[in-house]
Amino acid sequence: MKTLNKELQASITPRKALEILKEGNNRFINNLKAHRDLLEQVNETRDGQWPFATILSCIDSRTSAELIFDQGLGDVFSVRIAGNIVNTDILGSMEFACKVAGSKLIVVLGHTKCGAVKGACDHVEMGNLTELLSKIQPAVYQEKTTTENRSSSNSEFVENVAEINVKRNVKNIIERSFVLEQMIENGQIGIVGAMHNIETGEVNFYDEVTYINDNESPNFSLQDLKH
Repeated sequence: MKTLNKELQASITPRKALEILKEGNNRFINNLKAHRDLLEQVNETRDGQWPFATILSCIDSRTSAELIFDQGLGDVFSVRIAGNIVNTDILGSMEFACKVAGSKLIVVLGHTKCGAVKGACDHVEMGNLTELLSKIQPAVYQEKTTTENRSSSNSEFVENVAEINVKRNVKNIIERSFVLEQMIENGQIGIVGAMHNIETGEVNFYDEVTYINDNESPNFSLQDLKH
């Protein structure tokens, strides 16, 4: 696999970036890792980096973006925080990744059996974790299908909340970052939400929160997010 350079990065569209990640995940779940010379990639990226995607995922030890999408050194910006939540620092990091460093796609990646989501479902309060989990709480309250046993012991409830949390954070990024919103509107970048199944390794991308302004999306609009 070639190490990304400025020219290769520039040739990748947001849609192509999504395809690359899907292809990489397919290799991962079929144990068909692409051949890479990592030491060579270290040498080839010593003077600069040109990642094609920015992936916001959980700190869970089983959800390394580079591994589950079978990417090498210099391919992706990896932003990791418990519960794949959004805050000002993360938004600033994404603005740098896309506006300054040329990344073409943002992925908000949740995962099944997420400990942070379980903590939010149980309304856990513990030190600084309390504030972090409070950012997941809106997804807990937004989950309306579960009427009984709304706790971490109910796996279906947990996964419903995790999905809502991903979709909310895709919209949070667009609503809270004018820089990224404009880049999405102009087709310079795309943003998608996805869920990683830690049992199978498969990543499921959510079409309803896939915002890529290109020829495949003739009726593209972000206006619905603003109501």
